[in-house]
Amino acid sequence: MKNSLQLKLSQHLTLTPQLQQSIKLLQLSTVELNQELERYLLENPLLERVDTAGDTDESPALPFNGQTDFPASGQTETDSGNQSGAADSADARNDDAGLSGDDGAGYSSGTRINNSNSEGDDDDSGFGQIAAAEPTLQEHLTSQLALMSVTETDRRLVLLLIAHLDEDGYLTYELNDLAHLFAEHIDIDADDLQIALKHLQNFEPTGVGARSLSECLMLQLAAMPVSVPFRAKAQQLVEQHLDLLAARDFMKLKRLLRVNDEELKRIRELIVSLEPKPGRCFSHDDIRYVVADVVVKKLQGKWQAMLNQEAMPRLRVNKLYADLLHKSRDADGKNLTGQLQEARWLIKNVQQRFDTILRVTQAIVERQKHFFEHGEVAMRPLVLREIADQVGLHESTISRVTTQKYMLTPRGIFELKYFFGSSVSTDTGGACSATAIRALIKQLVQAEDQKKPLSDNRISDILSQQGILVARRTVAKYRESLHIQPANLRKSI
Repeated sequence: MKNSLQLKLSQHLTLTPQLQQSIKLLQLSTVELNQELERYLLENPLLERVDTAGDTDESPALPFNGQTDFPASGQTETDSGNQSGAADSADARNDDAGLSGDDGAGYSSGTRINNSNSEGDDDDSGFGQIAAAEPTLQEHLTSQLALMSVTETDRRLVLLLIAHLDEDGYLTYELNDLAHLFAEHIDIDADDLQIALKHLQNFEPTGVGARSLSECLMLQLAAMPVSVPFRAKAQQLVEQHLDLLAARDFMKLKRLLRVNDEELKRIRELIVSLEPKPGRCFSHDDIRYVVADVVVKKLQGKWQAMLNQEAMPRLRVNKLYADLLHKSRDADGKNLTGQLQEARWLIKNVQQRFDTILRVTQAIVERQKHFFEHGEVAMRPLVLREIADQVGLHESTISRVTTQKYMLTPRGIFELKYFFGSSVSTDTGGACSATAIRALIKQLVQAEDQKKPLSDNRISDILSQQGILVARRTVAKYRESLHIQPANLRKSI
């Protein structure tokens, strides 16, 4: 077999580092974007934030889609195409890697995030803003134990029980099992643990150390004054018939407790007022704050989307370093030249990120304008392809833009993905959004007779009468997504 040379033509898409960075920035949330920018600021000395309070070097502003200005020098040029959309398209081209013009110019917007201390501040000026650490449930109980006069053995046993409480304040272990577990370290039996448990159940919050929901509620009822109305009947119900109350079998409860409707209603109100999870107030959940990327307002009778300037970083190339780099022509400046190019890329990509978000958001607002006027019931079906075709981008780019990006509206704050949803057919051949159907189901449940709540079949029939063809299982799925209980659990006295 002879060796031969052949020429072969083929097409392939190559993502430059600039395009890869653009795609990465586009899919980040606002919080993640600021974290990423902080990393770039630490690594690149030619990149800096604009301190709007102390910055005196003002630059001419370039209009950005008629909504937000991006201050830059008059010589700076910006590409009108979107790099992320180009990367997803088959005919993507590699854009020019840098920006021409004055190195001191850059992309900026309205946010004012600055890590530097303001002039004249004292070193301890920020101490007052540090929140004190709140005690855990175990720490709270241990501090109460320190004030009690008990034997050293009981103290150790109570500490062991406190260590085995779950986050809700329940003791989920049997005393015999704990006695067997502790037998290797201390000579005790289940009776000793029972005495320690009594000590623990006298602590605050009331109900802590319970081994079941019934015991937790009984501890709270026992701590109430005897004069509390229906206290004895509530104790009888919690101790013997709590399962019937959970099943809302009110007829059987009235017969067993020998009470009428009004008395059973008062008893139930007393039980509902109790805390089923005593340790809940000591749980510290990780709270995540949402920063809106765009704001939607009605201006001159038309709904318009505007970028939230408080969520937008202010970046520029450090003019001092850039001037020094221009004057230096030796080999030592090659590294800084690369960092200057990276700074320009980043500024350009951040600008294009917000440009794309605004374009996509405005397209969503135009399609869902009835939602802003009338609420969820007016939401129309919408898929990613419709927005992609309207703004001239790929569906994957729209998916990146709408993930973890939020819109602040007069009706609340929503993730951009909230405005997309499947459709359900109507008897007239049209389509209704799944979001609108969920809103209708919620309205029907809120307006129902609580003594005779609507079943899923009944809700399906009512929607069919309004021209919306929805099966019972679909109603059940939407109801569960709204965290609405079934009809038998919604029944009231």
